[in-house]
Amino acid sequence: MSPAGGRARHRALYLHGGGWVNEIEPAHWRLIAQLAAETQTAVRVPIYPLIPWGTAGEVVPRVAELVSAEIALVGSRRTFLLGDSAGGQIALSSAILLRDKGFEQPCRLFLIAPALDAAMANPEIPALEPRDPWLSRPGIAEYVRYWRGGLSIDDPLVSPLSAELTGLTALTIFTGTRDILNPDAHLLARRATAAGVDADVIEGEGMVHVYPLLPIPEGRAARRRIVDAINGTPPGVG
Repeated sequence: MSPAGGRARHRALYLHGGGWVNEIEPAHWRLIAQLAAETQTAVRVPIYPLIPWGTAGEVVPRVAELVSAEIALVGSRRTFLLGDSAGGQIALSSAILLRDKGFEQPCRLFLIAPALDAAMANPEIPALEPRDPWLSRPGIAEYVRYWRGGLSIDDPLVSPLSAELTGLTALTIFTGTRDILNPDAHLLARRATAAGVDADVIEGEGMVHVYPLLPIPEGRAARRRIVDAINGTPPGVG
């Protein structure tokens, strides 16, 4: 999706969520269109294979290749990677793979309620789960069983929270306090900061999973944060 009436200032990839099993939704397209229109960004949207046919071992390396192709066009300083929920996992795992292979990473990742640990092992999750109207550990575990394929559940292609984070690009993480993925979002930010990574957490009090995609004031404010961050990026080639 490209901005109308002029050449794109930035390039980005957006990885949609949906538990690795659902296709892209209208809410995703609305955010992508806003990014294209208000930040002069050309946004590539991979429609990746879903479970039970798609697996992390197949999809993540291919997404990493697409990110590298975007960086080759305009440089890393003008390239961004975004994803929500399952797409946030794919985005972060792709950046980690690029780092591990010695390739350039995007300027910044925007992760909306990312799925970070497929084992859901954070001890804070059980207490939060009754307040989450959307997600549950048994449901996620069933999806993960297909998504990981033959990979270990703690492989960084499946669970990016298990990876070493040193040398990773900058992160902005959006999370709601009624999302069982919230504790891992904070854990990612703490580990990233300790590893010397620029990591911000924007938390929506009382908000549910992927609230930045929703047509509510808090969602609009979160989307504005992304737009303003991209527009504030200095011009230049990485």
